[in-house]
Amino acid sequence: VQLQASGGGSVQTGGSLRLSCASSGSVYSMYSMAWYRQTPGNQRELVAAIVRGTGIDYADSVKGRFTISRDNAENMIYLQMTDLKPEDTAVYYCNGVRTFRGPDYWGQGTQVTVSS
Repeated sequence: VQLQASGGGSVQTGGSLRLSCASSGSVYSMYSMAWYRQTPGNQRELVAAIVRGTGIDYADSVKGRFTISRDNAENMIYLQMTDLKPEDTAVYYCNGVRTFRGPDYWGQGTQVTVSS
């Protein structure tokens, strides 16, 4: 499975962006689909995930501002980001996990920069 993320860019505080992730395989069949982000010198952190049997989960820092969604017909995952803050600046990665035991797949990152 190949994942292709897009939609990053530069916005000012309070702005919005929508990230997209195109999958070469079925997103519906995945155990989970998620967005992670990473800043220089830090570990990659979970932002939002859709997990089979569990539902949707968000990092506390983005709850109420970010929305993850899935289009099964188009094999796409989206991350709608609103009320962006400078601390949201990071490289965002799309992730898919085939089964509970893996394997997992990563897309290339897309840069999001929020200026104050």
